[in-house]
Amino acid sequence: MLWSLSGAGAVAVHDSLGAATDSQETTGMDEAAFRDLYSRTARPLWGYLVRATGNDALADDLLQETFFRMVRAGFVPESEDHARNFLFKVATNLVRDHFRSPKKDTLPLDHSPAVAGPADHIRLRSDVWRVFKLLKPRERQLLWLGHVEQFSHKEIGEILGLKPSSIRLLLFRARRKLASMMEEAGLGPEVLP
Repeated sequence: MLWSLSGAGAVAVHDSLGAATDSQETTGMDEAAFRDLYSRTARPLWGYLVRATGNDALADDLLQETFFRMVRAGFVPESEDHARNFLFKVATNLVRDHFRSPKKDTLPLDHSPAVAGPADHIRLRSDVWRVFKLLKPRERQLLWLGHVEQFSHKEIGEILGLKPSSIRLLLFRARRKLASMMEEAGLGPEVLP
């Protein structure tokens, strides 16, 4: 599948046989609406994918696949929340599929994302990342969606395919486990800014 700009700035999607289709027919939205949605959602979605998978390159691939599936499904968001929920749900399913599939050559999880800032802050973020990636993927997903993306328990339940009533307890357990692991690593509250 290839993307190209055609006349008047419209995006043409070429299938593997070279046949072109107008992206508005495929996605139900024009190029400007797609670009706007992408600019608002790609960065937080990529951050979630990096934390869920522990791998920058894999997050890039899954982000691209998430938006590709949105286009292929002809998804038209009813609201900003509807779009975010849809994209995070697709991304979560792609993460699950990745971890279920037979392992191929992968990068080790010890690769942490690039961080900019003062040396002490970089070291602290690196230490926190090292502890965070020791959590199970589901625990990382819960913490990221709940505390970084600030989704409601209902939205987290929809994204992860869990009952909303269980999210509160699962988040509590994940927070408690992360706090315990951070204390064991010498990253107690007195160290954090």
